[in-house]
Amino acid sequence: MLVGKNHRACYSDGSLSIISSDSMVEIQRTQSESSGSLSPSAEEESKYRLLYSKSKVYVNPTAYARDNIPGFVALVKREAINPTYLLAWIPETLLCEKGTDEWNKFVKIEEKATLDEEDEDAVLIDLPTQRAESYAFSVPLTSIYSLLVHPPTLSSWYGTIGINLINSSTLPTLHFHDDESLSMTLPSRHTGRNSTSAYPPSTSSSPSSSRPPNSWGGEDLLSRLRSYAHLLRSTLQPSLFIVDPSKADIDTHTTQIFDDDAVDDILAQSSYASSHSPVPAHRRPRPLTDVPANAPPNSYAPRSSVLHRSLYPPSISTAQSSSQARMALLQSFSNITRATRHAAQNILSHPLAKPIVPHLPDPVKSLVNANGDLEWGSWVEKGGVGEFESARVYLARWARIVAEEGDRARKREAQALPSSSNVVEEISPLGVFELLHSTVNLPSPKTSRDPAHPIDEALWAKWFDKDGRPKVRLEEMRRQVFRRGITPYGNLRKKMWPFILGVHEWDITGSEREAKWEEKRKRYREIKDEWCGVPEVFDRPDVLEERHRIDVDCRRTDRTQPLFSTSYEDTADNGPNGNRRYTTISPQMSDIGAQSPSNEHIDRLAGILLTYNFYNKELGYVQGMSDLSAPLYIVMGSDEELTFWCFVEVMNRMIQNFLRDQSGMKKQLSTLQELISVMDPDLYRHLEKTDGLNLFFCFRWVLIAFKREFPFDDVLRLWEVLWTDYYSNEFVLFVALAILESHRDMILRYLVEFDEILKYCNELSMTIELDSTLAQAEVLFLSFAQLVADIDRRRAEEATNSTGSVLRRRGTSASESEGRASLSKIAMPTLSDNLRDLLKTGR
Repeated sequence: MLVGKNHRACYSDGSLSIISSDSMVEIQRTQSESSGSLSPSAEEESKYRLLYSKSKVYVNPTAYARDNIPGFVALVKREAINPTYLLAWIPETLLCEKGTDEWNKFVKIEEKATLDEEDEDAVLIDLPTQRAESYAFSVPLTSIYSLLVHPPTLSSWYGTIGINLINSSTLPTLHFHDDESLSMTLPSRHTGRNSTSAYPPSTSSSPSSSRPPNSWGGEDLLSRLRSYAHLLRSTLQPSLFIVDPSKADIDTHTTQIFDDDAVDDILAQSSYASSHSPVPAHRRPRPLTDVPANAPPNSYAPRSSVLHRSLYPPSISTAQSSSQARMALLQSFSNITRATRHAAQNILSHPLAKPIVPHLPDPVKSLVNANGDLEWGSWVEKGGVGEFESARVYLARWARIVAEEGDRARKREAQALPSSSNVVEEISPLGVFELLHSTVNLPSPKTSRDPAHPIDEALWAKWFDKDGRPKVRLEEMRRQVFRRGITPYGNLRKKMWPFILGVHEWDITGSEREAKWEEKRKRYREIKDEWCGVPEVFDRPDVLEERHRIDVDCRRTDRTQPLFSTSYEDTADNGPNGNRRYTTISPQMSDIGAQSPSNEHIDRLAGILLTYNFYNKELGYVQGMSDLSAPLYIVMGSDEELTFWCFVEVMNRMIQNFLRDQSGMKKQLSTLQELISVMDPDLYRHLEKTDGLNLFFCFRWVLIAFKREFPFDDVLRLWEVLWTDYYSNEFVLFVALAILESHRDMILRYLVEFDEILKYCNELSMTIELDSTLAQAEVLFLSFAQLVADIDRRRAEEATNSTGSVLRRRGTSASESEGRASLSKIAMPTLSDNLRDLLKTGR
């Protein structure tokens, strides 16, 4: 079985049936219903003849090397009147289950240099039973459309081959570990029958110096595939090989292009080569196709690789016209420019280059990539756009930058002009609400945000009497926090956040509040004592697993913040064994080498999360919790008890995001989908056309409340607004809608594929302006609330009219009557319970 991407097709070939679905490509063995048992001939046909095998070909399910799965790639023949040839990849674990004999068959074939089709000593095998977690596959060559071949390079040690099927499914990429493969490390291939290979073989094999310098495992496989299928190398994309191409494929992929060495050949044939140039002779270009007269004929000398030989036959002439020469030169210069830009991006995007980036000129700054964290960056890679991004994504990004610059210019002009009551504030398209607004003259919602005047220490002090009892209601405090935010200076957030989250009660005196807080502190210590200093619990297998996961996540969370940026000093003074620099949470010292260094605050944060694991035993620790707890720890000034109870309240609000079955995330994304359909039907229809209604590009936004989308200081400002629940308990969805509305024009105009939308939205990280986004989110909520109220009013009127008791409305003008008549023609949307729950506030 193989995990796949899209629902494609179902087809069968002999005794194998390939079914592609939304989640996997399954290879099943089919059998006639009328056959009670296999006849001798049928039993022989159920065997598959092994023609070729190569060991240590890996499939990498994740980005971590520990998850790589070694296996054999094989060519198999099913004997029949019309024999079928199959390409298979079988993991070593499945072969081990079949026993030593089956393993030795694959080793025996791998050791052979060639295999005669009529060889009497044919090796027959049973294809192992496939399981979803094994990633094994076996497909007929006739079902393969193309191969993507990437030989080893200095930056990629192992060559790879990707397999694309005719039904548009993609099989796992094969990684050829030639330094471990038996066939590539043997001194020479032999035909001996006896094999003394270990079972399973050791991965530590010493490479032989006799290995061909330009040979790698993928070339070997391609060479053998040519015996059973026609492989056409595309001239448009040299890494692409079409299997048994059609006439249309041949016409498309045989377009003549210039060789990589065309520039050298052109310059060598020009007068430049014979001129009196100051360039030393050994540095001057020379034609690569020139061969000494006394040299033996070797037509493939410049292109010794099988991959290169398949590009052009050696008989192709290198004579080119002046116009072709000019194009070749320009193309080569373009390649040099592109390579230079790519190298600069890699250098400037390295973490060590961060300090110098702000001091670089603007054109150079533009080369810096902001890919974010590695884990989330892998989500972008899986988006499918690939290294060569779609031109539409570039165009949309450019249009977004131009639009944002235009908005900033308009704001500057508006600030310079005197205020006027005739100026109408522009808002983004609001779908049905916009139609209702123009029809029934609903008032335009306005934002109440005033972030320029945040709450400060003086105002906070005025809100309390001498005994610590507040003078203002809790709702007023939340309203002020929503409108103005909290000043980032001093420790006011440390005082206010526990009230906003509900850790401290509001309407009580200071002494009562302190007594209740002491109870919470005592409760925290009791929970922590369940594991701290209790070896039988601390070293329990299930706790060891949780400790490892927590330690790994905490070591890579917010390491740019001062509290987490340092590490324990590497000195023997820190402990009897000099190991104080290691975390106390990590289950094994051997794990330290592969992880970032720890420090005291990372240890304490990990201890808080482990304590929460014992506090909420049903849920435990889930990846992503470290992203939510780290800012709390920083704001609370490394106060463990305060951080813990604030984190408990945050999790009480967001626990649905971390359910194991992801039902909470599915519900929120479904609600956001309904919200888009009501507020912006055009955007909804576009997402429907591009298969984007799953809203995967919003998953990260909602999961950890935009933690990765804004700078750290903006995240703190955003979270305190969300925690107020001033308008809605799910105001995070309106923030997500506001971001989509801000970029709707670019999405509708330029992005026509789901992969493009996914990549575009992921690249919005650290480019979103917070205050304007929150203002637009507020306007969107108020618009939605007006829409719901107007729908309810209209349906109540329709219900009243349907009973025949139509009341005479006094003083109704002609324009109002006309508006009501036109409103009756509008198809009002149906509001689900999930949408109506967006109007609920308070916990």
